[in-house]
Amino acid sequence: MTVSSVLVVGGGIAGVSTVAELRKNGYAGDLTLLTVDPFPYDRPPLSKEYLAGAKDLGSIALQAPEWYAEQRIDLVTDALVVDLDPAAGTVALSDGRKLAADRIVLATGGHSRWPAFERVVRELLDRPPAGEGIPRSTTGIHTLRSAEDADALRHVLLSRARLLVLGAGLIGAEVASTARKLGCEVVLVDPADPPIAAAVGTRVAAWLHSLHAVHGVETVAATVEKLESTRAGVVAHIAGEVEPRTFDAVLLAVGMVPDTALAKAAGLEVDNGVLVDDRQVTSHPNVLAVGDCARRRDRRRAEHWEAALHDGQRAAATILGVDAGAETAPWFWTDRYDLHVEVVGEMPEPDAEHEDVVRGTLGKPPFSVFTLRGERVIGAVAVDDPNAVRAARRMIDRGVDVRASDLADPATDLRKLLRGSR
Repeated sequence: MTVSSVLVVGGGIAGVSTVAELRKNGYAGDLTLLTVDPFPYDRPPLSKEYLAGAKDLGSIALQAPEWYAEQRIDLVTDALVVDLDPAAGTVALSDGRKLAADRIVLATGGHSRWPAFERVVRELLDRPPAGEGIPRSTTGIHTLRSAEDADALRHVLLSRARLLVLGAGLIGAEVASTARKLGCEVVLVDPADPPIAAAVGTRVAAWLHSLHAVHGVETVAATVEKLESTRAGVVAHIAGEVEPRTFDAVLLAVGMVPDTALAKAAGLEVDNGVLVDDRQVTSHPNVLAVGDCARRRDRRRAEHWEAALHDGQRAAATILGVDAGAETAPWFWTDRYDLHVEVVGEMPEPDAEHEDVVRGTLGKPPFSVFTLRGERVIGAVAVDDPNAVRAARRMIDRGVDVRASDLADPATDLRKLLRGSR
């Protein structure tokens, strides 16, 4: 069947990548991009430059405003999709409009995960705190998934607030760093010790987590059992502490849940994401899913920027009926306290099969850590050392054999290792 129309639901990097790749590769049919936002913008700056006020919304746009018209993409903004009919190939908007297409691509992203005491938090967000005339906006409990979320949080942080961050993963750590630069008093609570060890390895994770204390952030390895919104602020009951603490604001940064409501209501298969095959096709052949809302049946769900970008590229290739090309090792980055951290591949703990190799001195940037399985690199993490990660990615993708001693020697040219020279 010739595909003469494509409709993409969601204006994040996955959705924009899909439409951009379609036009780049010669798709000439009708192309519509729906977003609930005023225009598609990038999400990573929300916890960093945008939250700090160093960038405005226009400066983090994924494409220039004129690009959509130039590419003959019908960009529909402030569009909330309330219904999907895969068989009819239609979506219904909250304003009553119904749009149809030969192929529909879901790029609905996700929303913030709620902590274990979800009911208590939701009740706080649904009603004002104790006291006469206090509006809901002053409950002091925040999430960070949109520019609107970041605007609300920035308003509090600029007053040098007392901030409690629940969750010391990438977003929580980045917000803690940004808040400290703005002069806030920050407490970071996470039961994992150290956080993100599964992604970067225990040693690097412990060093990264130690940076919080260096920069004046208090870290607590615990959970928060209860939050209470009062006139004085948000009262947090931290496990193991006798007395509760009071904060001006609380950020919930305990993870992300894929937005599968539309897909589930439409009868598509859902399991911790909209299930897709290796071509991004869902359980209905006319519907594809990309980005944070999607999960490949053969692997865990990815939540990183580049993974969403590649999902869009694969979806476009599927619609065009062409080969999407070979997949590369997964990669992501994060920034905290003016340090740039990049991770590629997988970083299992050292054991009988895996060996960690430090290039440079761990804890003294720039440095990098490679994980070897035999003589094959399977992962790397680098701090202020992007060349090392680029080389590691090529080693993983090409299956290059290397010696640990060569990787560990900063004098060794990694490009020579890529050429197989020892």
